[in-house]
Amino acid sequence: MAKTPISTVPLSFMEIVMRADAETIKAAYEARVKVDGLLAEREAAYRRIAELENQVDQIMGEPGLFTFPEPPLPVAGFTSKAQPPKKPVPPKPAPTKPAAADKPAETPEAKGNN
Repeated sequence: MAKTPISTVPLSFMEIVMRADAETIKAAYEARVKVDGLLAEREAAYRRIAELENQVDQIMGEPGLFTFPEPPLPVAGFTSKAQPPKKPVPPKPAPTKPAAADKPAETPEAKGNN
């Protein structure tokens, strides 16, 4: 006999409490185990980052001397100040010469020769 497929929709707390069948509780438990594994992996990554930052401080010779840049990707719990890509600015048109500049300037000497 074939098993009925378990729905993979996200489970809310109320669905788990109200429906409380074995399959729902099992799916919630499996999801929690996956989340716990990811949280452990995240903690290990943060420990590695702290070790790397301590190594940089040791190389620089003074803690806090080196300014670390913002994380390149958004991180939960931290606000990222990542700037959106700037739109290209169209070049400004070249300044046009005024019409008076096209005519040669009349000097007092040129006026007297007429």
